Amino acid sequence: MSLVKLSIKGISYSQTQNGAYALILNEVDGDKKLPIVIGAFEAQSIAIALEKEIKPPRPLTHDLFKNFAERFDITVKQVIIHKLVDGVFYSSIICERDKIEEIIDARTSDAIALALRFNSPIFTYKNILDKAGIFLNNTNELNKDENDLDTILSNPDTFGQEIESNQTGSTYTSKTIQELNELLAEAVENEDYEKAAKIRDEISKR
Repeated sequence: MSLVKLSIKGISYSQTQNGAYALILNEVDGDKKLPIVIGAFEAQSIAIALEKEIKPPRPLTHDLFKNFAERFDITVKQVIIHKLVDGVFYSSIICERDKIEEIIDARTSDAIALALRFNSPIFTYKNILDKAGIFLNNTNELNKDENDLDTILSNPDTFGQEIESNQTGSTYTSKTIQELNELLAEAVENEDYEKAAKIRDEISKR
């Protein structure tokens, strides 16, 4: 399978879906776009890395990871979005230390946030781009493509995201805040902290 190099076109938010962001990756030698639905915190970290003039007063998580890696002579050589299963993207970070290469599994947004900080290339496989790639009507002004982007953001299972759905097979986006708080209390009581974290993230988006 051949690799396709990608660049970051930008990040856009939905006018109708609260807390939903689309990371738009662009085929370097073509016109296809690869949209990935990501969370607000991940979108912020990527946006800060894109805006070179913005310097947070304290290191963000991805900045801390970069500082840690550099201290121990670890470099990020490249990021590969290597799999798309049931609408969820899977990525790998290819690292090197002392000429020894290691492959680390990562969420796509984390991998891209690190690739930006290390100035590392981003790739995917052609079959993934053929399956999930699209053509946007207006590639120069993402936020004005509201119809296209809201379709992406409201149908993450169709266009691809980076977060697995919860155990029931559905997301929490249709729940009210009261229902979410009740589910959160139940998850904590049952010591299901992974589920609680997902519900907390949904509440934070609201």
